Amino acid sequence: MTTETTSLATPGEGGVSGFYDFPEEIQLCILSFLSPSDIAAFAATSKRSLSFCRSDAACASAGLWSCMCHRRWDSLTQIPRWGGGRVSYRSLYRTLDRWENLIGFWRRIGRGPPSASPPSLVFFEWGSSFLIGSRVSPSLTGYGVLKIPFIWMGFSLSGEPVSYLDPERRFDLASGDFVEAVDSDLVPVSVGFVGGNHFVVEERGFCRRSSSSDEEGSVVGGSSPPDCLMSDVYQYFANRTSTGRRHRRRERQGRRKLDPEHFMKVANCYPTPDRPLQGLWKGICDDMRLEFYLVTYDDIGGITCRRVGESVGPFSGYCPVFWTSNTTFIEPPFSIEEENIYQTREHIQPLDPSCINGSSLYERIVAHILRINSSYDLVIPDLSGNATDPRNVEGRIWQYKDGTFGFGFLRNNDIVDLKHIVLDGCLLDTV
Repeated sequence: MTTETTSLATPGEGGVSGFYDFPEEIQLCILSFLSPSDIAAFAATSKRSLSFCRSDAACASAGLWSCMCHRRWDSLTQIPRWGGGRVSYRSLYRTLDRWENLIGFWRRIGRGPPSASPPSLVFFEWGSSFLIGSRVSPSLTGYGVLKIPFIWMGFSLSGEPVSYLDPERRFDLASGDFVEAVDSDLVPVSVGFVGGNHFVVEERGFCRRSSSSDEEGSVVGGSSPPDCLMSDVYQYFANRTSTGRRHRRRERQGRRKLDPEHFMKVANCYPTPDRPLQGLWKGICDDMRLEFYLVTYDDIGGITCRRVGESVGPFSGYCPVFWTSNTTFIEPPFSIEEENIYQTREHIQPLDPSCINGSSLYERIVAHILRINSSYDLVIPDLSGNATDPRNVEGRIWQYKDGTFGFGFLRNNDIVDLKHIVLDGCLLDTV
């Protein structure tokens, strides 16, 4: 990288155009595609390159770091509004680069609060000048999804990354600026990253204060070597302290400290052309309750579906539903037997037909069929043996032409039709 950028940084000689012969807008556009480490290598090639890369004031809208922020996130959020326009673009880039990993679904793990546990599924998305995390759960009617914001992440007036919880659900930031949250009755928290797939939310004053170079108490930074992972994790939990000022304020308010919450990333939560059944789905079960399902592919091509719900037992919040090791679809024309299996079953519908948003479930056109086994065969392997009717565990997936699918088992007469929870990064059917 250093050799290549040195030639770019050298003015043209002998009629050959050099990098600085291009207009400044072109130079910024080219450099904005580089990573921060490549930018550092480029800045080290000459004094002119160093000066060019140092333009980092919050008002320097035409600087290099500004261009990098706009190129990467301009279509997702309103870059100039972050921190009220007072944060440097270099700091903004580094923070958003880390926070971007939060976008998507996460699942709460570990033991919940002693009272009623909040929904275990969390969805992070971009706001106008902040990141917002919402607890997501099935509604009591139809395919609606309850979306309750609970954590806000942005910049303070001083340009520091900060995060707040809203346990009382009294703050609405949908149309406002994040800096307004500083003076509101929200709970400041620290978001600590443990690797790339695990983070911890903990009330500030009960965990170590983050430094300016490690905002939000990131436990494992990008520069941490793999062998330091566990020592960093232990150090994180060993260094939790409580400041006297916040402790006295909590005593005056009569409020107990919030319990830390741990979250694991839900990977591969969207379907792909190669894995059309993959992702998070929602469907109405035979008890007429809406449930969330996670369908995953393993390394050898098998498929497993688990129900993602609220834990009332050790495994009930993440229990298996069906699986198969053979992902070869049955293609049309289908046999008379397969036609009868599908046509003799009823689709489970919401009680209120108006709750069916989008295409009608009554007009599904089956494009492919896949044989599956129920979770009984995972928990009790001998259940599918000769002593037991295999129809107790055998089932089908019917994939429809619109990309959605339904599943059912030969032991009953129902089909659970699954719909998308999220499409193009947006939650569907929120209520």
